[in-house]
Parts: sequence; C-alpha cells; structure tokens
Amino acid sequence: MAAALLPGNQVTLLECGVQYFPALIAAIDAAQREVHLETYIYALDPTGEAVTLALTRAAARGCAVRVLVDGFGGRDFADHTAPRLRAAGVEVLIYRQELRALRIRRHRLRRLHRKLAVIDARVAFVGGINVIDDYDTPGQTPPRFDYAVRIEGPLLGPIHTSVRRVWWLVSWAGLRERPAWHSDVAPRPEPAGAVRAAFVIRNNLRNRRDIENAYLEAIGQARREIVIANAYFLPGRRFRQALIEASRRGCNVVLLLQGRVEYLLMHYATRALYPHLLAGGVRIFEYHRSFLHAKVAVCDGHWATVGSSNIDPFSLMLAREANVVVRDVGFARELRDSLEHAMQHGARELRLEDHRRAPWYRRFASWGAYMLVRAMMGIVGVRRLEPPHQR
Repeated sequence: MAAALLPGNQVTLLECGVQYFPALIAAIDAAQREVHLETYIYALDPTGEAVTLALTRAAARGCAVRVLVDGFGGRDFADHTAPRLRAAGVEVLIYRQELRALRIRRHRLRRLHRKLAVIDARVAFVGGINVIDDYDTPGQTPPRFDYAVRIEGPLLGPIHTSVRRVWWLVSWAGLRERPAWHSDVAPRPEPAGAVRAAFVIRNNLRNRRDIENAYLEAIGQARREIVIANAYFLPGRRFRQALIEASRRGCNVVLLLQGRVEYLLMHYATRALYPHLLAGGVRIFEYHRSFLHAKVAVCDGHWATVGSSNIDPFSLMLAREANVVVRDVGFARELRDSLEHAMQHGARELRLEDHRRAPWYRRFASWGAYMLVRAMMGIVGVRRLEPPHQR
C-alpha cells in the first residue's frame, strides 16, 4: 500500500551536521511552547553540548521540552547528560535502558533508531543524523556523511502524532504514571510549500514493513534510474531481486555503500552480495572519503526518501525507524546532485572482475560473515536471510 502523500509542504534538504545542527538549534531557540527530540545516539561532545544548552534554554523560558534517547545508543547519556537535563526542567525518557551488558535477548535488538525533532508542532526534522559531532569518528576519516530534512506544512500532523504516541508508550512501559502531553499545541493544516511528502515509520505493530514496501514500490515503478545510498546494506531476496529486475528492464541502478570498515561483520556480510548484484547489472560504488551514514534514495528524478532506516535486517525488521518520502522534482534533483558529487569525489566503482580477482580468503570471509549474520537472525527469531545466489 502506498504511503499517504500530503500536499502543501516545505521540505529542505540538510547535508551533514554542518547544515543540520545550526538549523535544529535555531528552531529550538525559536520555540515558544514545545520541543520534542528523539535520537539513537546523544554524544558527550561539542555538538551534544550545544544541543543540551539549546534544550535547557527552551525549558528555562517555559517550553515543555521532552527528550527520548535509546538505551543502547545513548548509554553514556543516561548517566551524564540526562540528570543535567532533568535538573533544568526537561522531561527525559530512556528507550529500553541497558542494564546487563552481556545478556543476549531478542528485545535488546529492538532499538529506537529514529532521529526526529518537532518544535511547536510547526517545524520538524527527520533524518539519519544523531546528536553527535561530525568529527567524532574514532578510527574513521571525518566528517560523517549523512542527511536530514527540515519540514513545515501538513506533514507535521502524522509526525507530531507519532512522537506523542511513542513517548506515551515508553512512559507506560517504564511503569510510570502515564504523563500528560503538557500543552495543547497542535499542528496546523495550512500549506507551507508545494511539496508532496509522506511520513513512513517502522514498528512492530501496524507498520512492520512500511519503509521496505515504500522502497519496493518505488523500485518497481522506476523506469530510468534508481540511486540508493545506505550505510548498512543487507537486504533480503525480495529487495535484491527488485533491484536486478529494475536493471534488466533498462534502469540505471546505482548503490552507494560504505567503503570503510566500521562493523567488521556487517562489512564483509554486505560484500557477499556484490557478485549477485553486479552480475544482475547493478552498479556498486563504495564511499571511502569519510564515514558514510546516509539512508537516502532517488528514483526517476521525482521520488526520494530521507530517513533513519538502513536496508538491513535490524532496521527493516527490529528497530523503530522513520523516513520521509518526497515526490518532488526539485528536491529529488538536489539530493541526486549531492549523491553524484559524493560518488565522483569520494567513491570508487566496483566491477565484477574486482571480486573475482580478490584473494580467496576475502571471498571466504565475506561468505562466512553472511552466514553468521543469517545464524544470528535465526537465534533472535527474525526471518532468515536467503543466500545471495537464490532467485
């Protein structure tokens, strides 16, 4: 089922933290009644400090300020920044706080991976950028390469409803008194621009496959070009086959993937898919200039998505995620141009011959990593990944 596209929005593309954080902090400083922030990581670095100061300023002038941080991604936040925010009058909740680091349970993989901010129900930010400095990249070359969008218009309705609902659910799950949403701020339906856009989420209730299905629908309808940039790419058979079928009907299918190693297992597991995709006509670029963290796509120059969801089993089957789907030629062109620049100046295209010439032990490592990820998914009760060669 297609995501509901709402007309009348203004959607501004923000590339990397250098554009995102000034816009976010300016919106928080302009807040008059309400600020809500969700993030997976909330780091103890200069960027985290700048956001913290903006939130405390908003609380000091009487705004209702709420911050929801994942308990795994924000382990340090719970001990250090959360008490400071609470002391300043900010309401803080931790999503599935990690108390026993060595215990392996399926629920521990169900993370809050969304990166959202809603200010006065008038402005929202959605994307893949955590509260962390672009240059806070141990072992990697900075800055981190990522995207977010700033939104005004009718799309604030479903975004505002979603953040309220997740806040309520986390409060209830923590056995707290169900808190009131301390203001009567409501989104206005008036148009703010001319962009049609949809807010698409993934959770474990009614929206299990909404983000994946939005991708598959766009891929299935594409006739000229599909460009996907994704940090952690390990899709199932249906997604892989959709890309290959698009290539066979004449689409230029391009993947911009992580070239630098962050998580060794995922890096090699992803490479196990390369021969099958390359043989099917899919072009693959590996980004080496810095750490790729993007989760975006453009199809046929008019459909685009920006969000938090990777194309891997953890994002598509376990985590809470949020993407914005945009159908607008101008926005799609801007994102496509940005990705083209990244590919031209920071990436290297791989060929099928490259894989065939790779040492046997690298190919063995890729296959072994893929099979290990499959086994892990089976252990936690998630749908198994199919071997790369299956059709």
